[in-house]
Amino acid sequence: MRGSGLIRAVQHAPGSLLTRRVYLAHTGVPVIASTLHPVILSGGSGERLWPLSRPQHPKQLLSLISERSMLQETAERIAGVGDCAAPLVVASADHRFLVAEQLQQLGLTSKKIVLEPCGRNTAPAAAVAALILAADDPDAVMVLMPADHAVRDRAAFEDALDVARDAAAHGFVTFGVRPTRPETGYGYIRQGAPLPGAAGTFQVEAFVEKPDLATAEAYLATGRYLWNSGIFVFSAGRYLEELGRQRPDILAACRKALEDGTRDQDFIRLEASAFETCPSESIDYAVMEKAGQVVVVPADIGWSDVGAWNALWEIAEKDEDANAVLGNCLTQDVQGSYLRSEDGRLVAAIGLADMVVISTQDAVLVAPRSSTMAVRDIVRKLKATEARRKSSA
Repeated sequence: MRGSGLIRAVQHAPGSLLTRRVYLAHTGVPVIASTLHPVILSGGSGERLWPLSRPQHPKQLLSLISERSMLQETAERIAGVGDCAAPLVVASADHRFLVAEQLQQLGLTSKKIVLEPCGRNTAPAAAVAALILAADDPDAVMVLMPADHAVRDRAAFEDALDVARDAAAHGFVTFGVRPTRPETGYGYIRQGAPLPGAAGTFQVEAFVEKPDLATAEAYLATGRYLWNSGIFVFSAGRYLEELGRQRPDILAACRKALEDGTRDQDFIRLEASAFETCPSESIDYAVMEKAGQVVVVPADIGWSDVGAWNALWEIAEKDEDANAVLGNCLTQDVQGSYLRSEDGRLVAAIGLADMVVISTQDAVLVAPRSSTMAVRDIVRKLKATEARRKSSA
């Protein structure tokens, strides 16, 4: 067993978490290192929450659910967990100063901020983080978290993370959120049999694509499907080994981008030409769907991916008419709506039901809550219009 691996309890040692570690340290049982290494993925293009979210200020850097940004919420949440190292943040090079400043505002330090010259999805981001951590300790246990998700029950999150930390001795671990409705905007996990020797965890039978409504209703009825939260726990060495088997092209590109990159006190800058050659792939497709041992921890943590304005309405505080009203807004005969004025101008709404109205300095969005996933289409049309304007100038 490596000297750097402070061994910890798997499930059956007696007593508290600390007691179980000491107990197994004296029995010589080979279990996983106790320290968690948070990896916060702070990518994002700023499309789904337009007009508030923009490429230079994507949703993870905005204050959407509290006075803190989504990144700050995520960093503070994991900072409160015992036996956690300083987080490693993977972010766009365009956001480097905003990310650093927001962490400093909370008095938090990061291990490093890795700067991506372009977005390449979660599998390469996780690979770069794993390469950095494995250089010090191949057994380092990573907890991979998107920076732009909401978790409202922190105590439940910490409990689930403790279970996942133990289960990481058995393979890859993901958080599965028990669904509360037939959601068509999330991917799902089909839960299998309990994992022997790891209480509170289950084998993953399949990762499932976003379903249509009828399929989502069927999933909900079975009780065997969980929302895929995108939160993963695994050892750095295990991830690199599996990625090398499944997607050696991704691993090679990430290794070269890191080796040829530059480092200073705060940032690790990936070499652009090498990283640009890396395929864009999610960790689900690249590794999890093909890995031999993937387990899920069902978790009721008040989770949302905040993937559209409707999701913000769902988690926001509401008045007696089920309206979430933020900023300078006035309503009459309005129900079930999300109203937000970011520019100080008065938003006056009359006779609306289940709508979203967002006012910013240079744009206003008005849409049914049920159609807010289509905001991305509007953003792409705006980009195409801008590109045509520039080409004809």
